[in-house]
Amino acid sequence: MNIFLETSRLILRQFTEADAELLFQLDSDLEVIRFTKLGDRPNKSTPYKTIKNEFLPKIIRYYHTYQNFGFWAVMEKYSDKFIGWFHFRPALDSYMGARLYAENDIEIGYRLQRIFWGKGYATEGGKALIKKGFVELGVERVVASALLENKASIRVMEKIGLKFEHKFIYIESQQEGVKYGLNKNEFEQSFILRSLPNN
Repeated sequence: MNIFLETSRLILRQFTEADAELLFQLDSDLEVIRFTKLGDRPNKSTPYKTIKNEFLPKIIRYYHTYQNFGFWAVMEKYSDKFIGWFHFRPALDSYMGARLYAENDIEIGYRLQRIFWGKGYATEGGKALIKKGFVELGVERVVASALLENKASIRVMEKIGLKFEHKFIYIESQQEGVKYGLNKNEFEQSFILRSLPNN
């Protein structure tokens, strides 16, 4: 198992070709993918063939293209269960790409199984990725976006330290979205403040 990051309760590891079924099960829950489809197959799960032949190979190619960026399978430590994924990748590779992000932005995102919602795993993994990015990987800016109606994801973005920047429109679906971001100097200032006594 090629581990990228560990927290107190989670392991983030590289995906392998054997993970197609896990990804299919994750995307088969329509509530999990409720805010992700936009104009592309709304309210329909991703076919297994698409996951195995397109999405999973794309994930694995990240590991050959970038040493420290890509998609990471999330495992619950005590149960060793697959609970979903995080991505921490060049933002220009994302759905919105240059329409929303700048060249050196690193985008953070996640998708977790519904039975693991409400446990703080998205916040725990997100904070750890941001810290690793700024402290170890030379990242200068972390960004994220979500549909305005996706209140749960917006709360996670705020909990992991990202700041609201502006609203925008997803062109394909004409739905309103929000963009959040955090610069390295902002992270360093908040990190120092949290380390001080009585903070």
